[in-house]
Amino acid sequence: MPLPNYEHTVAERFMCYVQIDTQSDPASPTQPSTQKQKELSLLLLQELHDMGISDAELDIHGYVYATIPSTTDKEVPVLCYCSHVDTAPDCSGAGVKPILHRSYNGSDIVLPDDTSVVINTQEHPYLKERIGDDIITASGTTLLGADDKAGVAIIMDLAAYLVANPEIKHGDIRILFTPDEEIGRGVAAVDMEKLGAQFGYTLDGGERGHLEGETFSANAATVTFHGISAHPGYAKDKMVHAIKVASAFVAMLPASEWCPEVTEGKQGFVHPVAIEGGLEQATVQFIVRDFDTAMLAVHEQRLRSIAEQAVAKFPGSSVSFSVKEQYRNMKEILDAYPHVMDYAADAMVRAGMTPQIRSIRGGTDGSRLSFMGLPCPNIFTGEMGIHSKQEYVSVQDMEKAVETLVHLSQIWEERA
Repeated sequence: MPLPNYEHTVAERFMCYVQIDTQSDPASPTQPSTQKQKELSLLLLQELHDMGISDAELDIHGYVYATIPSTTDKEVPVLCYCSHVDTAPDCSGAGVKPILHRSYNGSDIVLPDDTSVVINTQEHPYLKERIGDDIITASGTTLLGADDKAGVAIIMDLAAYLVANPEIKHGDIRILFTPDEEIGRGVAAVDMEKLGAQFGYTLDGGERGHLEGETFSANAATVTFHGISAHPGYAKDKMVHAIKVASAFVAMLPASEWCPEVTEGKQGFVHPVAIEGGLEQATVQFIVRDFDTAMLAVHEQRLRSIAEQAVAKFPGSSVSFSVKEQYRNMKEILDAYPHVMDYAADAMVRAGMTPQIRSIRGGTDGSRLSFMGLPCPNIFTGEMGIHSKQEYVSVQDMEKAVETLVHLSQIWEERA
């Protein structure tokens, strides 16, 4: 049910936050990968201090830590609510112009700065469920940044509400805002001892009522082809071109299976994300994904086999193969703590929703946090059409997420 006597600030906060460019950079070796992410983190720090949350701090790695203090005498497990400040490298996040479309009527949303960008119910069927809501979009030349500034705004609105209403019983709540989630480094430098939480929830999900306790397990694979150089004027029977070997390899990858374009549900995939090189060496980088962790090795062996077939077509060439772990399916941890999911589902019921338990065809900071000792499922924010110019979010979805967190905080206190 709506929070009594409270005017939400989540929409205003969100529309402010998205105007700050926080795009992360996978090519950067620094932590955070881009200093501009700290511009938003510094603003959040100031807003938390202004609320009276005196322990809020920003560390050198770009993490914001803060505590909403306990209002109960009970010993309640310390919770962490977490969202990431960065936006994806896939689409520009510079110069975002958020537009609020009040009382959406179901018609196409034509974005004014590039009228070829249209958000409609055919491509975005969830919009049909949000008729009557206030919808926020970008203007057509950038992504919006709802992934995950919607989550950031939700947590900030929650903090403002709980600080202003100390009669609501809850234990200590730790806030964590992370950089670089979109490039797989979101919690790489989190100080778990400083965080000091026992259980957590990321706010980085989609449709209203969605609760996610399962993600892909993920590896990165690098396939490197080695050729033989020679002067092109005298290359006959000498040159073996690594780019051509790599190109033949990519052409041999299945197009009707085993790739993101044709998989769904619980199907895994192998996906080339970058290719570069020259005559002597060419590299193809992949992400490997499956809900069953054991299947990653199966996918990787198939990839090796295709690479070796490509090399066989170019005598004198060779191939090397490396794999790096990225994250693992959080379900492997959460199954040992079913109450973490149960409490979140109960909170959604109290907020007037029917919980929908889903699996994420991707990962969140919660995937790695779960394996770092913080069981951490994912809660909806309303972010849709992510990583694209067609990104949008419902104001009412964000408000429902705030309500859910209020109830969730109370449930942990009640059952302590």
